[in-house]
Amino acid sequence: MRRPASISELPDMLALFPLSRALLLPGSHRPLNVFEPRFVAMVDDALAGNRMIGLIQPRDTAEEAPRGQVPLEKVGCIGRVTHFEEQAEGRYFIILEGVCRFAPTEELTTATPYRQARIDTSEFAADFTPELGEDAVDRPRLLKVLRAHAEFSDIEVDWDEIEDMATGELVDLAAMLGPYGAAEKQALLEARTLVERAETLMALAEIEMARARSGVVLQ
Repeated sequence: MRRPASISELPDMLALFPLSRALLLPGSHRPLNVFEPRFVAMVDDALAGNRMIGLIQPRDTAEEAPRGQVPLEKVGCIGRVTHFEEQAEGRYFIILEGVCRFAPTEELTTATPYRQARIDTSEFAADFTPELGEDAVDRPRLLKVLRAHAEFSDIEVDWDEIEDMATGELVDLAAMLGPYGAAEKQALLEARTLVERAETLMALAEIEMARARSGVVLQ
C-alpha cells in the first residue's frame, strides 16, 4: 500500500482515534502503543485495508482517550501505519506517518467499536508539498528561539543535525516534540501555512520562557 500522493487518493471515510495531547503533522512520524480493545480492532481493520487512521484530539482533555460520542476538534491528521509490532495480550506498537490534515464532517453510525466519520481534506492540498513556504520562514530567528528554549528546558540537542534539516522538517519536529498542552498543539496543527506554524511555535516558546522569568506558574 503506497503512500497517497494527493488529496484525490485519500479516503472519504476514516476511522477516528481520539487522543488528547497527541500531535501528528503531515510528513512526521508518531509512535503509539495501542492496547484498548476498540483501538486494537481499529488497527486490525486498518492493516487489512488502506492502513489509514484519523488521529484527532477531543475537545475535553480531562481524559486521554475518552469513550462515547464526545465532541472532537475541527481538524485532525490522517496517519498511515508504516510499521507495526504485535505484542502480548492483544497489543500493538505502531508508527503513524502523517499524510494530510482533515476535517470530520459527519460521524457515521457503524457496528465497529471505534468511531468513524466522513471527512473533508479539500483545504489541505498543500500538505502534500512539505517545502511550500520554507523560504518565507525566518530560519535564523527560529534557530535562535529553539536554542534559547532548549537551554531554558535543559534539553540536549544535536545542533549539527538540526542545522542540516530542511526548514519545514525542523518546524514540524520542534512542534511535535515541544512540551505543550492540548490547546497549543491544536493551534500548531491548525496553522494554515508553514510560516504560521513557525511563528506560533516561536511565540509559544517565548511566552513559556517569559512566564518562567516573571515567576508565573503554567497550569
